[in-house]
Amino acid sequence: MRKIVNVAVFVAGLDEEYQNNVITGINDFARHNNVNVSYFAAYGGMLDSKIFDIGEYSMYDVADLECFDGAILMTNCINDMAVRERIISKVKEAKLPAVVFDCADYPEFININIDNTAAMRNMVRHVIQEHGAKKLNYISGPMSNPEAVERLNAFREVMAENGLSVNEEDIYYGEFRPYDGKAAIEQYMKSGRALPDAFICANDAMALTAVSTLEKYGFCVPLDVIVTGFDNTFSARNYCPAMTSVKRPLRRAGAAACSAILDIIDGKEPMIEHIEAECVFTESCGCVGAIDGVNHFSEYRKRTHNKIEDTNDKTQKLNILSARLAETENADDTLNVIKEFIAEIGCERFDLCLKEDWQETFSNNASAISSEHCMTAPLIWNKGETTCIELFTCCQMYPEPPEAGGNISYFLPLHFNDRVFGYFIITNGDFPITNLLCHTFAMSVSNAFENLRKLSHLNKAMSELNRLYVIDPLCNVYNRNGFIRLADDLFKSSITQKNKIMLTFIDMDGLKFINDNYGHDEGDFAIQRLADVIKDCMKKGSICARFGGDEFVIFNNKASKGDDDALVRHLNTKLDSINAIYRKPYTISASVGSIIKVPDSSETLYSVRGQEDKEKFKNSYGAKASRRKL
Repeated sequence: MRKIVNVAVFVAGLDEEYQNNVITGINDFARHNNVNVSYFAAYGGMLDSKIFDIGEYSMYDVADLECFDGAILMTNCINDMAVRERIISKVKEAKLPAVVFDCADYPEFININIDNTAAMRNMVRHVIQEHGAKKLNYISGPMSNPEAVERLNAFREVMAENGLSVNEEDIYYGEFRPYDGKAAIEQYMKSGRALPDAFICANDAMALTAVSTLEKYGFCVPLDVIVTGFDNTFSARNYCPAMTSVKRPLRRAGAAACSAILDIIDGKEPMIEHIEAECVFTESCGCVGAIDGVNHFSEYRKRTHNKIEDTNDKTQKLNILSARLAETENADDTLNVIKEFIAEIGCERFDLCLKEDWQETFSNNASAISSEHCMTAPLIWNKGETTCIELFTCCQMYPEPPEAGGNISYFLPLHFNDRVFGYFIITNGDFPITNLLCHTFAMSVSNAFENLRKLSHLNKAMSELNRLYVIDPLCNVYNRNGFIRLADDLFKSSITQKNKIMLTFIDMDGLKFINDNYGHDEGDFAIQRLADVIKDCMKKGSICARFGGDEFVIFNNKASKGDDDALVRHLNTKLDSINAIYRKPYTISASVGSIIKVPDSSETLYSVRGQEDKEKFKNSYGAKASRRKL
């Protein structure tokens, strides 16, 4: 019996129809053959933000290929060439059986190829020869994508064989995103050129928005201009007009990729079938052929309604999630809100995995998760039961790896711009590939953790500012503000409880002499040593403050008779010791005066302090050590 096989899949844009169909083919085969599949997915290139994309693409660094038996590279969906090459290099180094789609650039990988070139040639020939088009424009995918290059080259070849010219201004280079179709038409309209006979689009997503934008400008497809797509997606098949497109057996390609991995693991020569694409000529080019897809209008209406209803339902729940996450002020509340949402998305298991130090990350230099990172899983939702795991290593990837086969897991990143917090894993649930809102969910959760991180640093900053407001930075004792804030309350309670207080005034002797003769650094050193001595000698529960350059105050709200003499003895002993240890060319000494009394209700801390002129230094004490010279 074959051991459980684990396959890693690298992909971007889970919610698009091409990816959905290939993934569905992989998953169906994997479940039937007891294979575990882990998708490392990102939504890079969607928000036109390179900083955001750094955070998205960090997900690919999490995959530890030592834990896998094979890899499927849907890198044709990843438009960033550097990221794509990083993944390919990683797989090469791991020496795993690997599969790519529609890319012959890597002979060490198995290429599952659908003949895009022949299909695009047939499409362009049809528009020219059957519909008499002479002037054709092209809306392309990115040149970093091999499929986009193949389709554009096929367009150029057919134009040349029919004696038609192609100018660079006739080509719009997009990213395969729906927005590109709209942008291409708007750019063409601004150029002031006459409308071409046809717009040939490299995929359906761009073709559909091209048609809707043309209609906004008052043009009718196909009467005024032909528009064609590629992929024969559900939306394209059921649009009005139905889109002339290319039907590709994507699910079959996904299953073939997974099957090839198993063949290699079993020591067999992988069976790679030739997969052909088929043109579907229908309404958007002027043909009225059979529309592939939903043949009964009632079925189409029902399916569309269900899709809209599910999207509206998930949107409402996500709005509630976002609103509740905005109210949370700590990690526990945030996790509870997320936990309630997880039950709604329809999965068997959900793991929230964070860097151990995610909350401490202040700078943006945290764009990737490395194998050295320790991770924590504060929320694990498993069939309705919640647990957590305090620590696990990043190379494990899963807080608790699946023990059986046939599990489908989706790894998606949690980040704010290029600051990476961690990732989450959805296991045995189709939310990432069937709902357009999975990316929105990921962003909402990421923003919630960013808010918590900022709140944590704000609280720390406020705490530090508060400390600096009340602490003397040189001596690390309270300053005048801190003393008044704390001692005033204690003084008032002493009046109520009729406690005896002791207010002690300590002036350093000879600070000006030290500053003038040995410099201010030596003066600071002497003040610091005196502050250390005072802290060591004062009674527990007392408050010490530096009031001025050489002036210190101690407040004790539970004083006893003789505490003043005891304090002076301790100070003299400590000062003698300090002077003997450091042997400075000056003596650290101080004059001390104390007031001991039970305050009455008519008095305030200020009024007692006002008695300083009368009582202070009634008895003056200082260290007995004589001045020394170096």
